[in-house]
Amino acid sequence: MGTVAWGDAEDLARAKAVLLAQGSGKRRLGPEALRTALVDLHDFWLSSRAATIGLSDRAALVAVGALGRRELAPWSDLDLVLLHDGRKDVERLADELWYPLWDAGIGLDHSVRTPGQAVQVAATDLRAALGLLEARHIAGDPALSDTVRAAVRQAWRAGIRGRFDELADAAHERWRKVGDVAHRVEPDLKNGHGGLRDIQLVDALAAAQLVDRPAADVVAARALLLDVRTELHRLAGRARDVLRAQDADEVAAALEIADRFELARALSGAARSVAFAAEVGLRSARAALPRRGLAALRRPPVRRPLDSGVVEHAGEVTLARDAGAARDPGLVLRVAATAARTGMPIAAGTLHRLADTAPELREPWPASVRGELLGLLGTGPPLVDVVESLDRTGLWGRLLPEWGAVRDLPPRDRAHVWTVDRHLVEACAQAARLTTRVARPDLLLVGALLHDIGKGRGGDHSEVGESLAGQVGRRIGFGAADVAVLSGMVRHHLLLPHTATRRDLDDPATVTRVVETLGGNGLLLDLLEALAEADALATGPGVWSPWKRVLLHDLAQRCRALLAGEALPGPTPPDEAAAALARAVEADARPQIGLDAGDPATVVVAVPDRMGMLAAAAGVLALHSLEVHAAESATLGGVAVFTFTVSPRFGGLPDPALLRSDLTRVLDGGLALAEALARKERDYAPIAVAPEPLAPPRALWFDDEATGAVVLELRGTDRIGLLHRVAAALEECGADVRWVRASTLGASVVDAFGLGGGTLGRSGRRGIEKAVLAAARGALPYRG
Repeated sequence: MGTVAWGDAEDLARAKAVLLAQGSGKRRLGPEALRTALVDLHDFWLSSRAATIGLSDRAALVAVGALGRRELAPWSDLDLVLLHDGRKDVERLADELWYPLWDAGIGLDHSVRTPGQAVQVAATDLRAALGLLEARHIAGDPALSDTVRAAVRQAWRAGIRGRFDELADAAHERWRKVGDVAHRVEPDLKNGHGGLRDIQLVDALAAAQLVDRPAADVVAARALLLDVRTELHRLAGRARDVLRAQDADEVAAALEIADRFELARALSGAARSVAFAAEVGLRSARAALPRRGLAALRRPPVRRPLDSGVVEHAGEVTLARDAGAARDPGLVLRVAATAARTGMPIAAGTLHRLADTAPELREPWPASVRGELLGLLGTGPPLVDVVESLDRTGLWGRLLPEWGAVRDLPPRDRAHVWTVDRHLVEACAQAARLTTRVARPDLLLVGALLHDIGKGRGGDHSEVGESLAGQVGRRIGFGAADVAVLSGMVRHHLLLPHTATRRDLDDPATVTRVVETLGGNGLLLDLLEALAEADALATGPGVWSPWKRVLLHDLAQRCRALLAGEALPGPTPPDEAAAALARAVEADARPQIGLDAGDPATVVVAVPDRMGMLAAAAGVLALHSLEVHAAESATLGGVAVFTFTVSPRFGGLPDPALLRSDLTRVLDGGLALAEALARKERDYAPIAVAPEPLAPPRALWFDDEATGAVVLELRGTDRIGLLHRVAAALEECGADVRWVRASTLGASVVDAFGLGGGTLGRSGRRGIEKAVLAAARGALPYRG
């Protein structure tokens, strides 16, 4: 760094800038080395400054927070305490310490205390107490620093019984507000559940002598979390604790991790280790709290039997004294099922004892052990925490070795809010609510648990998963016929939702293809219908909707009709209300609109039959914050009738009169629809547009052999007015749009357009594809 004169804090800022400005390659400090250099730099400046201003006798400068823990990230604030035992010039000392730092733009939290004041503040302010537990002497009288640190720690140990509830409540409230580091697309590395504050929580419990110091996995997790936070600060050029999606690739590259997905996977594993340690630490600490007064005279908690070999002790599920996993193959799953059923956690000691003693089960599992597994899977939402505890201690992977490939695996699309393994458990919990709908609830539960087990291995995850599901099914003791159904569930778990939301259900070939794909197996059809609902509910907000439920049920009912040899229903003709709207348009050539506020809601638009009507109608619906899920078109005389299935993006349904007024203005040229949609998109950009550019849009073509129609499938990023732009592009290309199916998955969409007019040639498809992709990217409608 060269020679530095330490006359003021600007020297410190310049030296820090030199550290951060070092380039890539060998000269670039790694994150741990950078933190060490920053700590040494600040320690040196502060101690030099303290000596210069005469801070020696009867005063001490103490670092708490990140500097105190030697975890200083590039833009962390300094958290300093000036201790004194009555020096009359303490205000001068403080001014000569704090003002240079402020003048140099260095973030600073500060306080001036006597030892008695410091101990008193720590006794009443939890945040101050946690900081002073980690206090580190910087300059001045070390005896003063040692006195305060020892007094604070002694008071913390002595008073922990009265402060524990506040400590635990603060942690739970923080977890509720901030969410999990492991499962957030943009995690808060510091405050999230499984973040750095949780490691400090475990340290505080250890300082109270209630739990042991963090284990090796938590130490490794701490290093990763600190490294990511350090690189995030360096990249952002300011303090930042939330890892945004658009920064993740650069942070991963700085840490020599392959990409943001691998970084997310590493962070998920680290955060889950920390979260588990914090949760177990709080439970263990509560049980270890010193008992005083009348509480000390009470009898210790009794062991209450819960199941064979399983008892409750002090509010936790633990093993009976004579229980042993070596001679009881179902013990692990019985303990887990009991915990899920009762809502009580499994004691940490029990988990570790089982991890040390439980053998791998022989194939096939005994029927009793399979029954314990199904009992666990059928408990619903309580299943999630129990599987997490088994997985963090290695027991879940011992039962399901295939789980390793999906553990902490981040999703590849933004609709998913969970890692793949957590999504599977959530789907199983959702499936538990649907078991009464199917003839084989056992297969539904196991199929839900395994439906994405093929991810993380390359290739089509449904095909890979089919083989793995068969492998698991045979191991846990299902017969050959059941294994075939289970494998079919995993292989075809996307068949019904993809067909229902992207194909024309009025086309008999659509239904025939589904039935043939399933080999005419009605049981498999029922299981897949329930699995599709559980899968969607476990994916993320808004993925399961009344519209999707209606479509999926419609498809399944048509398939059942075909299996029963019944005639399939033909296309639904326009009802009398739609016909009345069409007659009104014929009478005065003005658009007419009807709205049915059902579940899902439908909007019927009748307009003169000419080019651009579908785009105009879709644009007006978007202008009124209606998300279109499906659109059907019919022609009655010279009138085009469009039936839209919709849901409001914000608020409730609009007044049909307002829709009609705006559509009339659009058709008369009084409302520039493209400009109005652009303004709306700008106004609602924070919630209506993806926060980062996603993959470029794609167009796929499929032929509907029964009708001669073709299906154009558009995959892209959702935005206000997308259907309007794409419909305008299709209409200007002369395409006959017969129906639309629109699926919104988080920030992404999959929109399918049924195009009539015979099979399009290669050149015609190229022109349409070019127009549609330009519209999806937000360009002006295609002009030939």
